[in-house]
Amino acid sequence: QTLTPNTTTKIPDITVMEAVCDGEEPEVVTQACLLSEFSEKGEARALINSLPDIHHDPVSREATIEKFVVIMDRYQEQPHLLDPHLEWMLNILLEMIRNEKSPPLMVHLCFKFLYIISKVRGYKIFMQLFPHEVSDVLPVLDLLCRQDPKDTETWETRYILLLWLSMTCLIPFDLSRLDGHLSTDPGLNRESIMDRILAVAKSFLRVSDKSRDAASVLVSKFVTRPDVKLKRLGDFLDWCLTTISQTSEITMEGTVTLDGALQSLVSLQFTLVSIKPEPDESPTVLQCLNQKRIAESNQATLRKLGVKVVQRLGLTFLKPRLAKWRYQRGSRSLAVNLAQSSVTGSVEATKTDLESVSQEEDYDIPEDVENIIEQLLVGLKDKETIVRWSSAKGIGRVTGRLPKQLADEVVESVLECFSFQETDNAWHGGCLAFAELGRRGLLLPSRLSDVVPLIIRALTYDEKRGACSLGSNVRDAACYVCWAFARAYEPSELKPYVNQIASALVIATVFDRNITCRKAASVNILSPQGTFPHGIDIVTAADYFTVGNVNNCYLTIRVIRELATKALHNLTAQAPEYMANTVLPQLLPMATGMDLHRRHGAILACAEITHALYEIATQKNRLHPTKQQNRDPVIAFLHPDLVFSCLFFSVCGLIEKLSLSKMPFKDDPNVFFFKQLYHLCQYLSALMSPEVLTRCGCALALGSLPPFMIRGKLQKILPGLQAACKVVQKAESQTEARRDAATAMSQVCVAVGVCAQGSPDRVLCEGNIRPVYEALLGCMNDYSMDSRGDVGAWVRAAAMSSLMDVTLLTALIFSSVQRMMCCLVQQAAEKIDRYRAHAGTVFLRLLHSTDPAVPHVPHREELLSIFPPETGNSLNWNAASQAFPHITQLLRLHQYQYHTLLGLTVSVGGLTESTVRYSSQSLFEYLKGIQQDATVLQQFGDTLLCIFRDNLRNDRVSVPLLKMVDQILANGCFELFTSEESHPFCVELLALCKEEIKKSKDVQKLLSCVAVFCGMVQFKGDVRQKVLVQLLMLLCHPFPVALVLESDIATVRTHRNQLCDWLGLPRPILVTKVTHLGN
Repeated sequence: QTLTPNTTTKIPDITVMEAVCDGEEPEVVTQACLLSEFSEKGEARALINSLPDIHHDPVSREATIEKFVVIMDRYQEQPHLLDPHLEWMLNILLEMIRNEKSPPLMVHLCFKFLYIISKVRGYKIFMQLFPHEVSDVLPVLDLLCRQDPKDTETWETRYILLLWLSMTCLIPFDLSRLDGHLSTDPGLNRESIMDRILAVAKSFLRVSDKSRDAASVLVSKFVTRPDVKLKRLGDFLDWCLTTISQTSEITMEGTVTLDGALQSLVSLQFTLVSIKPEPDESPTVLQCLNQKRIAESNQATLRKLGVKVVQRLGLTFLKPRLAKWRYQRGSRSLAVNLAQSSVTGSVEATKTDLESVSQEEDYDIPEDVENIIEQLLVGLKDKETIVRWSSAKGIGRVTGRLPKQLADEVVESVLECFSFQETDNAWHGGCLAFAELGRRGLLLPSRLSDVVPLIIRALTYDEKRGACSLGSNVRDAACYVCWAFARAYEPSELKPYVNQIASALVIATVFDRNITCRKAASVNILSPQGTFPHGIDIVTAADYFTVGNVNNCYLTIRVIRELATKALHNLTAQAPEYMANTVLPQLLPMATGMDLHRRHGAILACAEITHALYEIATQKNRLHPTKQQNRDPVIAFLHPDLVFSCLFFSVCGLIEKLSLSKMPFKDDPNVFFFKQLYHLCQYLSALMSPEVLTRCGCALALGSLPPFMIRGKLQKILPGLQAACKVVQKAESQTEARRDAATAMSQVCVAVGVCAQGSPDRVLCEGNIRPVYEALLGCMNDYSMDSRGDVGAWVRAAAMSSLMDVTLLTALIFSSVQRMMCCLVQQAAEKIDRYRAHAGTVFLRLLHSTDPAVPHVPHREELLSIFPPETGNSLNWNAASQAFPHITQLLRLHQYQYHTLLGLTVSVGGLTESTVRYSSQSLFEYLKGIQQDATVLQQFGDTLLCIFRDNLRNDRVSVPLLKMVDQILANGCFELFTSEESHPFCVELLALCKEEIKKSKDVQKLLSCVAVFCGMVQFKGDVRQKVLVQLLMLLCHPFPVALVLESDIATVRTHRNQLCDWLGLPRPILVTKVTHLGN
């Protein structure tokens, strides 16, 4: 199978990476697409240049934006390809923005395009291209001040302007020099540029859109300027802390405000930490956060931001240094490593000798650091992944500045996350923390003996929680830890643990039920090549792409447990003694345990292993001793009291495998219960059981019986299955049973064979063939509906397959063939693609069959001209564009016209856009061809009325039919009838429409009928007058769905009566209901 890119845009210069896995399994080829350049630069330039021409047209504007988004989104994974083209795109758009003649709508459109580009490339890279001269500060600030923060249509403009302002404020001049450009009018309040920018930033930190993120970027750039930091940093921190302490998160507005204030603190603290620590304000900020209890907030975003602020506060308390005690694997520079490659012992030269590290510089650790580390450790157990991951990164950053002894205490605290009393969240957070510590060299090799066993347990972590299991994220994070360790430590350090890690990763690669974990484990085997034993062979057999296929993993769900048992079957040949003496005794107690999931898997595993041991014994021409030894324990859990419905299939599978293994169960009392299955299949009364599963099981069992068990009982079996196929009012929900009965009927017929003059009790013959066809053709009219939709389609599909099987088995009488072919044509014209395709395939199979040839097919020659033999392979019935042009040609064949039009009715009047479009298009092409032929058009009209009459008050047909008639009238297909006054077709159609909506409360039906009445106004004579009367009566319908009425019914009735007077029509009279009172 080849995976190709699913895109409508041409993909240029594709580099194909293929991974081919050869062996007994089918070849698996995967293909990935890498773009080599921004090939749509011409189209992108044209779209940008077209903005002045299309900005005023909403349709063109939306289409242009959508095209540009499609182009740019293709580079989400390779945004660096846009770098050579960012400058010219930015310059064109900024030129339009700066043009004084550009209307506001166009300016906003240009900013929207700028946002699309920044979203793909990332704002950090894109914002560096903005012009940032002194002359840009005031225009950008003025334009930003004119924006409405509450305008939901122009948030991209505010976002880009804030990013632009954050660049312009980096000019290397004191901002007070720009204040001279302000107006000197004494009547105006003078406000400095510095204060204006801070005011704008604070206002946008309170908005709920994306511009809040850009405002935090502006704060980080602006407040850390030397002049602003000196004058306004303290005031701004006071504002942030006041906002945090006085704002409640109960309301949405409060949550947004807190988010903005915390974001500004995060970005501000990050910048200050990278420039120079500011510990003076840090205790105050930490105290405010502790009092606010951000960590207990219900909002995950606020908790994550709180963790980010806390970890950055921790860095301000500690000296900015790299710990001398950290573990270093070689040089971090590739050039240095290459230069040392020729020197003996280069690795040792770059590796710090931990034992010889000089005594570290002693310095006091503030007490607040302990509080910060405690908060980060609590964050590792948070219920949200984003909080746990941020906490893990904070643990790594803070630990990197601690002395060795304190850092070891942090590692000890992280180890406590792996207690079995902790939740899966704590295990996941602990794995992420160890990965971060390992990556940074902060987890010393001496601690690996404590950490590795926990990580191996995390690779198989699985905790049941009700009907589901938790732990896939823990296993994935454990794979991440292995990935980090492989890069952080020398092979010699990992050598004592490599076999344990490799085994656990191989098991996760092959047998983890989560595809993400399998792929993560596979990548970890690939990464440390040369370290893991047999690493190359393992990766060749189980690479990243191969493990994505669950069957590939488990065999060389139905459910994962079933596939795992088949894997045990394959593994038995490698170690039969271990399977028989160790694995099988462990599985037997599980097969009778309280856990149904484990019991299900254990029963299947026992079956597969037992069968595999039998095969091995057969190959060696000796009976394996396990056969007799484990016979009694294996069948001990076959007692009927232990077999629940959910385990019935697994127990049946066990019986099958034990039978294939020829286990000696003769006269065993535990097996007696399962002998009753044979007798249950003979009780045909069970086919009418109120239990769906019982009906289905008995029907399928009858269809699966061998011929020798059916012959002599055929006159009992066939009537029972025929009765089970019928829709009974008390058993309308037995859809699955009717489906299985229809399938079983053909299986029984095929099993006993055909003999024209044979016994009706032994073979299919003239005496019993007609009831079989009556039952199957009756199933073709099953349109049962429930909460799952058209479940009757299951029965119809089974009936079509059964009709084909029986028809190809025997010659038929004319009436059965005609009905069958007409029913197949109807199904081939209906709206559900899958069942239309199935019907079309069966229809062509019967039409083109030559061995045997199906006799008595009506209009065979005409059908062969419409469907020549080659269409069997070329015609795609699933595609409405291909199917309906062929189907509508059957309308000119008299015997197929009724059923073809009946099937087309539900397609033309349906809801699916593609089906409605192609079916109506094909129907109108046919009607256009007969529009001037009065005889043929009259015949079509009579057929249409006959369908309407037969399905009156049947909403499945009548509502789509009204929609179809509306389209036919609107396209003037019955224009020939307008020349005759009160044409019989029009009169009959009006009468049927009136009868259909009589006392109806169905809104869709009323609206569809109103549309038909409007279309019938084109007919002359008495029909037009009656149609207008109906429309005027509907104008005052108790359910005013025909028009949007703003007045009460009494007011509308007055105007309605006036319209009747103007049109010369009698006023409708309100009928008074007479109530008979009892004595």
